[in-house]
Amino acid sequence: MNKKNELFAVLLIACVSLISSCTNKDRRDVIIFHAGSLSVPLKEAAKEYMEQNPDVNIILEGAGSVACTRKITELGKPCDIMASADYRVIEEFLMPRYTDWNIWFATNEMVIAFTNESKYSDIIDSSNWYEILSREDVVYGRSDPDSDPCGYRTVLLFELSELYYSNDSIADVLLAKDRNMIRPKEVDLVALLETKALDYIAQYKSVSEQHGLKYITLPDEINLSEPEFEDTYSSVQVGITGKQPGEKVTIKGSSMIYGLTILNNAPNREDAVNFLNFFLGNEGQRILEENGQTPLNPHLEGEAAGLPPGMEEIFVR
Repeated sequence: MNKKNELFAVLLIACVSLISSCTNKDRRDVIIFHAGSLSVPLKEAAKEYMEQNPDVNIILEGAGSVACTRKITELGKPCDIMASADYRVIEEFLMPRYTDWNIWFATNEMVIAFTNESKYSDIIDSSNWYEILSREDVVYGRSDPDSDPCGYRTVLLFELSELYYSNDSIADVLLAKDRNMIRPKEVDLVALLETKALDYIAQYKSVSEQHGLKYITLPDEINLSEPEFEDTYSSVQVGITGKQPGEKVTIKGSSMIYGLTILNNAPNREDAVNFLNFFLGNEGQRILEENGQTPLNPHLEGEAAGLPPGMEEIFVR
């Protein structure tokens, strides 16, 4: 390439970069911190919304729900919307200082996910899964209870299993095993399963379906999906790291309910409201259902007076 062509190439790249920069500056950002299990449905919802609203840019940042709140409370990172796999995370870590309310919007359930390559995949079922996971030649993974609701729900699942199967060693055995395979959030485990580093993972049903994994459906008495077993679920509990160093928060078993909110200091409150109206409406519910998750009619917890203008229409559909 001669010098004339080199100069032309440099100028062309500069022009493209300038145009891209100007285009991005013309778009208004909506920043969403969200549970890893919401990555796929939120990505699809954001794509559809931005196609309809080209002047808005949805920025998605997934992590364990507890870890997401710490980005807000400890690191002071800007955030418009926080979407959690457990509404209680918003209540415990963000209310009332960072937000006055949260909306319940979806449910899920715990399963044991695997592939055709997993050891004993031909014999595992809902009656022997815990015995299979405990075998020395089997490697299983779970997420971190201090960062991710799926992690502490896994602990609760094991504790409930002791009651259901009348076996008081299940939790001790499984929680002591394969601790090097604990990861920050549940979706981090999927790649390890697909690459055969793991045989099984404690996972959400929705994530398993989104990634085409095989899974064992567990009894309702232990899978944390059914409100009718609330008394049973609440008979077990787990401690996780709290707001302050050395502090512990007790999480009781409960049927799964996802929650979301707009932060009090949201940088772009108006567009955040508009996106939530979309996500909690018919389009968003369709996307959740298509990705293996059961939507709920939006239910408000907290101070209704704190709702931004325009949010009330979510509850009158």
